[in-house]
Amino acid sequence: MKRMIAFITALVLFVGGCYIADVMPKHTASANKPRQHQVVKKVGILQLMSHPALNAIHKGIVAGLKDEGYTVGKNLKIDFQNAQNDQSNLKSMATRFVNEKEDATVGIATPSAQALANATSKIPVVMGAITDPVSAKLVSSVKKPGGNVTGVSDQAPIDAQLQLIRKIMPSAKTLGVIYTSSDDSSQAQVKLVQQKAHKYGFTIKTFSINSTNDLQQVAQQMVTQVDAIFVPTDNTIASAMPTLANVANGAKKPIFPTVDTMVEDGGLATVGLNQYDLGVKTGKMVARILKGDKTATMPVEFMTKGDLIINQKVADELGIKIPAKLLDEAKTSGKVVK
Repeated sequence: MKRMIAFITALVLFVGGCYIADVMPKHTASANKPRQHQVVKKVGILQLMSHPALNAIHKGIVAGLKDEGYTVGKNLKIDFQNAQNDQSNLKSMATRFVNEKEDATVGIATPSAQALANATSKIPVVMGAITDPVSAKLVSSVKKPGGNVTGVSDQAPIDAQLQLIRKIMPSAKTLGVIYTSSDDSSQAQVKLVQQKAHKYGFTIKTFSINSTNDLQQVAQQMVTQVDAIFVPTDNTIASAMPTLANVANGAKKPIFPTVDTMVEDGGLATVGLNQYDLGVKTGKMVARILKGDKTATMPVEFMTKGDLIINQKVADELGIKIPAKLLDEAKTSGKVVK
């Protein structure tokens, strides 16, 4: 009897042990292997100031990164800093990115990119909307940057701009060009306009400001001396475009800016670069760097085509008739602001 009880007890223990072994997790080598966490890349974005054009570039950068597989909150962390057009902020924010050991940084507008380039020679710096990176001493060559800086240029199609002004203003003689004296990119475009203006029958008069505080006074002086106004890619003026528009449009002097958002803010027309698309191109360049491409051998990229943007509301206010062919082009492949 004792042997029978012992046998039954052993059998129960054996069956129970098999059941437990079956339901419990199997401690194989793969089960003991640590779970692999997705690598999170860190990108610092330094924006010069807030205004529609630069804000659109920022949104485009995030979208471009997402298109290439980098999503905030998943495998990407973005440290966005806005310097509010303050040079001391640019320096301290650039230093912050270096201390945080970002995987890549982006400078939206020339001063931002310059601050980042001055802060580090090791962390990649991607330029977002830099008109003339060579003159700004950010790269040695647009084809072979050679250092830790590359990116996208927002160099406006100056010939197309001047052709547009001539088509809309066939009898205009004097073209006023207003720019910020400390803006390297803006000054580079002013020189181009001066070189090319004679081909289109324009006499150029230049007017410079030091800050937005000067804009209204300089604009009031300018409108008495010119037939139309050209504004290069200038962040200071873009941030105060309504001030310029109030003075110029009030004097019936149309503004032809280089940026699409500035037309929406009171300019008459432009063959301008789409700032959001420019940001997307910048974001995709950042993604290439995060995946291993080297800035030294990545050529600076350019936007090859501008969009025709016409502000019909401003045209009506100024009593200017836009040629039907231009309106059709804007409706088909650009934009008409009403």
